[in-house]
Amino acid sequence: MTGGAEEAGFVLHPRLEADTRAIGRLGLSRALLMNDARFPWVILVPERPGITEIHHLPADDQAVLMTEIARTGAALEELYAPDKINVGALGNLVPQLHVHVVARRSGDAAWPGPVWGCGVPEPYDPRGLAQSLARIGAALA
Repeated sequence: MTGGAEEAGFVLHPRLEADTRAIGRLGLSRALLMNDARFPWVILVPERPGITEIHHLPADDQAVLMTEIARTGAALEELYAPDKINVGALGNLVPQLHVHVVARRSGDAAWPGPVWGCGVPEPYDPRGLAQSLARIGAALA
């Protein structure tokens, strides 16, 4: 994982700050682990202030973001052997541009529906959190 420089003026949305744990930084995005042990769920947040949509990014940043999404999906696939990788950029509650990359298994807590708003999140225990952060961080390195 590279140590991409944070863009001046970039501030992580408070809800993302509260709901996730930092994995590290990629070239453009901050990689975050959703604190819900039911799903291997990474959120990528491009470190660009005031951006709410992918098409608002400059073309070069759009290309980098797509590469980071694919890289994250491949890492989750390698680590968790899911049935499907879900990718989404909703932003209905958090307008700051962020992209969800979720490893899904047939029969998981939300299957076959979306993970958003499904049930009550199950926060990681300290050991599980440390292991997940280390595994995903190493896979993204």
